[in-house]
Amino acid sequence: MVFNLFKRKNKQKEQEALKEQEQLKEQERLREQERLEEQERLKEKERIKEQERLKEEERFRKQEESNEREPSEEPDKKGLFRRLKSGLTKTRDVLNTDINDLFKSSRKIDDDLFDELEEVLITADLGMDITMEMMDRIRKQAGRLSTADQLKAVLKKELIALFPSPSTPADAAPALPRPHVIMVVGVNGTGKTTTLGKLAARFTRKNQKVLIAAADTFRAAAIEQVGIWADRAGASIVRHKQGADPAAVAYDGVEAAMARKMDVLLIDTAGRLHTQKNLMEELKKIKRTVEKKMPGAPHEVLMVLDATTGQNAISQAKMFHEAVNLTQLALTKLDGTAKGGIVAAVAGTMHLPIRYIGVGESMDDLQAFDAIQFVNALFE
Repeated sequence: MVFNLFKRKNKQKEQEALKEQEQLKEQERLREQERLEEQERLKEKERIKEQERLKEEERFRKQEESNEREPSEEPDKKGLFRRLKSGLTKTRDVLNTDINDLFKSSRKIDDDLFDELEEVLITADLGMDITMEMMDRIRKQAGRLSTADQLKAVLKKELIALFPSPSTPADAAPALPRPHVIMVVGVNGTGKTTTLGKLAARFTRKNQKVLIAAADTFRAAAIEQVGIWADRAGASIVRHKQGADPAAVAYDGVEAAMARKMDVLLIDTAGRLHTQKNLMEELKKIKRTVEKKMPGAPHEVLMVLDATTGQNAISQAKMFHEAVNLTQLALTKLDGTAKGGIVAAVAGTMHLPIRYIGVGESMDDLQAFDAIQFVNALFE
């Protein structure tokens, strides 16, 4: 009887051991399955990335062929203006419908017309203060205005006057000393990293050597996105692991750019932190670290703003300007339902040059900003 009991216990132990082995095998099988699936996901990601790279190369090749067929600069300028008007279609619709209704040849230049114009400018995101100041100046010229077309010309002139003139053209070759360091800042979701990538492509197309420092280390996706853009643009990249000190990445970027004799260093930064650290303090630290390594750098601090956020874009710009002293601006998503007045409002309020505007998804849709072209495009 004792012997039978002993046999049963041994058998039970054997069954439990077998069951445990089966569970371990199943766990191992699941881990292997997950590993294989992860490999497939990575392969698919690489395949998609390679397809995008090839498409971009093909597009660049066609663009180069097109440029060779059109050696004159004037057709290119016309092409840029056409792309600008095309990209601004929705923005123009928001502003154009009401504005052009005001400037009918039959309209009298009177207080009613001025009141309507004032309302349209405010609703076009020009802002109350700037609209009031502009309308005061326009009203003072009323005595010498006899037609709606004359009023329209005065309005366009007043809008253009809101834009500060940059000291150098947007795509001018970076002045010595090299590398020319540009720190790119902005809130996540504004198109900051995309703008940085397109900027890198603009510089490399002019045969300038570009290095990107992926200093937004708080998001793994941001580091990966910068890497993809670097590949597309033909730029080099300096990056650390997720969670690394952003200032350390920026420092290494400056060091590498100096050692490799790069023409341009673009520093990507975070737009929101996932820790208790203060974003502005982190950006100040990056700027101090860069200057410590290369006195006088960064030579530009470019803020990317989402034009569709309206007056909120001005609030963001003021906050970043106080922290890191912005030198230039880029406005994105003007191919969406942004109102055209916000571009003039940002420039007029911040007294900073707008260097670039985004009017689409392709590389060429990040355009060097021209105030006269922009205002003309809004009204045509």
